[in-house]
Amino acid sequence: MACPICEKRKAGRFCPAKGEKICAVCCGTEREVTIDCPWDCGYLLAARRYEQDHPKPVPPEEVPFPDVELRQDLIHEHRVTLSGLGATILIYAANVGRGNELVDRQAMAALTALAETYRTLGSGIYYEKPPDEPEARGLYGKLAEFVQKTQKLDAQEGRPWKDAQVLPLLVFLLRVARARTSGRPRSRAFLDFLRAQFPGSVEKEAERSRIIVP
Repeated sequence: MACPICEKRKAGRFCPAKGEKICAVCCGTEREVTIDCPWDCGYLLAARRYEQDHPKPVPPEEVPFPDVELRQDLIHEHRVTLSGLGATILIYAANVGRGNELVDRQAMAALTALAETYRTLGSGIYYEKPPDEPEARGLYGKLAEFVQKTQKLDAQEGRPWKDAQVLPLLVFLLRVARARTSGRPRSRAFLDFLRAQFPGSVEKEAERSRIIVP
């Protein structure tokens, strides 16, 4: 049987996203491009393992916010906030709904837009431009809300921190995303990396939020 994608080569690999067999070439070239691969696809996982074992350095021109210095002491001091940002991304991804699943590029767009907002705040100017794409815009709002609540709670407990300290945290997470994502349009490699950091707990929180929020 011919591959239903190229209609030329023999179909030999079962594609769970398509629900039928496709050829190995189309599996490799269309994976996370035109094919919305489920996270547990064996061929996707094998490709991820290969990419992790043979990492490609991020080109200097593609490093997010290259002028922002990431001080290790600041990253360590706010590691709980970083974990909260990661969890916020996953909870939002779990709630966004079937057919509109969040992908890496949307998560990165939200982080980039929020980082730009806090960059302007650091210069004494308030200006924000949320992403245009609905999924990214929604995540932008959730991340901004989390940062504001965290700052407020920390201030009440006598641990205030400035807006200028938010930017490096967002840039750190954004650089992790850039290093982890495959760069393909439908890649969720970064999201799956985050998911591995919070086994089980985020899914439970997402279920609670679905019950609370209509």
